[in-house]
Amino acid sequence: MSTGNETEIKLAAADAASARRLLRAAGFRVSRARVFESNHVFDTEELMLRRSSRLLRVRTAGRRVTVTFKGPPLPARHKVREELETVVEDARAMRAIFRELGYHPVFRYEKYRTEFRPPRGGGIAVLDETPIGVYLELEGGPTWIDRTARKLGFGERDYIIASYGRLYLDWCQSRGRTPGDMVFE
Repeated sequence: MSTGNETEIKLAAADAASARRLLRAAGFRVSRARVFESNHVFDTEELMLRRSSRLLRVRTAGRRVTVTFKGPPLPARHKVREELETVVEDARAMRAIFRELGYHPVFRYEKYRTEFRPPRGGGIAVLDETPIGVYLELEGGPTWIDRTARKLGFGERDYIIASYGRLYLDWCQSRGRTPGDMVFE
C-alpha cells in the first residue's frame, strides 16, 4: 500500500513516438513496459466525491489491479493531492464491494501506459496514450518536475493539472460530442 501526497503534471505530446524520443534523449529508460489500463471511477448517485474533488478508482493494468483514493488537490502550480493506493486480487469483486457500499461506476477511461525512470532517480515519467491524445506525466518533487519538464522542452505554460476526466469533458465540448466513457473504439 502506498500513502502520501502525489505531486504531478501532465504535458501534451504530439504523438507517442516523439514522446518516447524526448524521454530517451533525456536519459530515461523504460521501467515498466507498455500495458493497457482500464480504469473505473466510482461515486455516489449524488456525485459526492466529484463535487469535493475526490476520486475512488479501480484500475486494471495487465494482471495488476489497484484501488486508489485521491483527495482534493491543494492549490499549487503542480497537481498535489493525497493518494492512498493498494493492490487487490480481483477487480470484479472490488467493483461489487463498492456498489454494495453505495458507490457506482460513473466514468470509465482507458489508456496504454509506459513507465520510464531517469538515470539518477528523483521521479518517474509515464507515457499515456489515450483516446483523446498522448500525454507525458511527470511525478516527483516540484523541483524535479520543473527541471525535467525544461529538459524535455516544456515550460510552466505547458503544465496540465487537470484529471483525465476533466480533459475528456473539455475534449468532448470542443468537438460538440456528448460525453460518455473515454474508451478506445
